[in-house]
Amino acid sequence: MGSILEREEILKAREVLAIEASALGEVAERIDASFSRAVDLIVRLTDPTEKRGHLIVMGVGKSGLIGRKIAATFASTGTPSFFVHPTEALHGDLGMVSEGDVVLALSNSGEVEELTALIPTLKMRRIPLIVMTGNPRSTLAKQGDVILNVAVSKEACPLRLAPTASTTAALAMGDALAMVLMEKRGFTREEYARLHPGGKLGSRLKKVADLMLTGDRIPVVSEETPMAQVLFEISSKRLGVTAVLDQKNQLAGVITDGDIRRWLERKGDIHASAARDAMTPSPKTITPEVYAGEALNLMESYAITSFLVVSPEKSGELIGIIHMHDLIAAKVA
Repeated sequence: MGSILEREEILKAREVLAIEASALGEVAERIDASFSRAVDLIVRLTDPTEKRGHLIVMGVGKSGLIGRKIAATFASTGTPSFFVHPTEALHGDLGMVSEGDVVLALSNSGEVEELTALIPTLKMRRIPLIVMTGNPRSTLAKQGDVILNVAVSKEACPLRLAPTASTTAALAMGDALAMVLMEKRGFTREEYARLHPGGKLGSRLKKVADLMLTGDRIPVVSEETPMAQVLFEISSKRLGVTAVLDQKNQLAGVITDGDIRRWLERKGDIHASAARDAMTPSPKTITPEVYAGEALNLMESYAITSFLVVSPEKSGELIGIIHMHDLIAAKVA
């Protein structure tokens, strides 16, 4: 009996997701020049030749919750944006909306009184209005400068009442706007990192240069260094590895503690040997401008625990070392 009920629940869940996926397909098919006009209005908010402003997102109920997320996505991807609740706007918060701003209003019905009541003031102040609605013939839509049609054929709710597919469609349209604007503005990883300094995401957007060990903390020996001293260098720097430099102080190879073990298994005696005898030539290296997250991915790909860091401007000069321990300590891993 339990298995039959579970099967019914699984089928229902799949039906809900299928309805919402179908709704996104419907909305995608309707994207037209109106979308481009909305992008043009919003991109001006960050244009240095225009009067700088904010994207003000408004909505009531579930549309308001979706609007808050859309505003947060815009703000985190380089478009100054924040959410203002229409009810609060009617009682003084409309002062947050200034000349140069653009309003994005969300309403599936397009007949929400709190939003339609704001239209005269917005028109009087010449604030552009982008309307995201499921009803392009609504009062709100008729007053909008740009209409984004996010109508869906049906909700996933079995009662056809709770906003489900419609809110998914609105959320996805907000994401589409934000992502297109990112590309149009040429928003970079560096800008994204500046807006996300905290947490694991911010850590992964740090550069190798921010985390690598430099100077005396780099384990280094020459090709002629006796193996006994190589062992001491690896042990004292506690990274399980040392770089090997040639007579011109150029990177010639690397010796890991694994190389030492394998060398001992083959030779048995390290006292008559030098670093060049045990090193691995042409070691894996990385440059300081590589992102920490990418460095971690490369370590995992090559099954290694550290990278020697070389300067791209100085013919591969050794300038640092970054170990997986450093990435873990910085919460990249």
